[in-house]
Amino acid sequence: MKPMPLVAGNWKMNGLRASQAELDALNAVLTAKGAPCEVLICPPFTLVAAFAAATGDKVAIGAQDCHAKQSGAHTGDISAEMLKDAGAGYVIVGHSERRADHGESSEAVRAKAEAVLAEGLKPIVCIGETESERDAGKTLDVVLGQLAGSVPTGSTAANTVIAYEPVWAIGTGRTPTVAEVAEVHTAIRSALVARFGADGTGFRILYGGSVKPDNANELMAADNVDGALVGGASLKASDFTGIIDAYRS
Repeated sequence: MKPMPLVAGNWKMNGLRASQAELDALNAVLTAKGAPCEVLICPPFTLVAAFAAATGDKVAIGAQDCHAKQSGAHTGDISAEMLKDAGAGYVIVGHSERRADHGESSEAVRAKAEAVLAEGLKPIVCIGETESERDAGKTLDVVLGQLAGSVPTGSTAANTVIAYEPVWAIGTGRTPTVAEVAEVHTAIRSALVARFGADGTGFRILYGGSVKPDNANELMAADNVDGALVGGASLKASDFTGIIDAYRS
């Protein structure tokens, strides 16, 4: 059976308290029209608790990162336990901007995902190749290597989400072709089945990288694409609902 699609919004380093108006607008639309898929917003840490308190049953709230440890002398970091306490249900780990800006290895990403799972939350494990890696024909080697190194042994289709984001498509307006997306997602699916058996068929594999209302329909229809991880287009409820609407047809 095909997994329930998930459309997740990664707000990155954007959003103030006044931004709750966009969450309210999103909740209002989904309450009126219904939600054709699971919907998630991952605001900055400063808004997780407020958004979790303000959202209804149509929009889940998550976070964008966490530390691998539960507590301790880690100034400026935040644990999965704290995020759970704030009301988060998901945590993004291994986003390419974390891997690039903070030097996070797949081993470090895996440790974070394990910490998320230990708290009963769901990690969204991000993988993806750079432009130079794609140009060198290394896309599948890079993506499948990150998948193997970043996804914990205890992952299941029910508790873990995978997000493929070609780094060169994030925020650039460039997107791979539907065939290119399908090729990578199908390879990811095959690797998950090889590792996790029949359960591998149920993992949700999201596509991310310049997803917008005008390209969501074709991207979401690609083979083995089970939703989207959306950046800038998730900041406005009107844009985000345009992507969610890809699952109304």
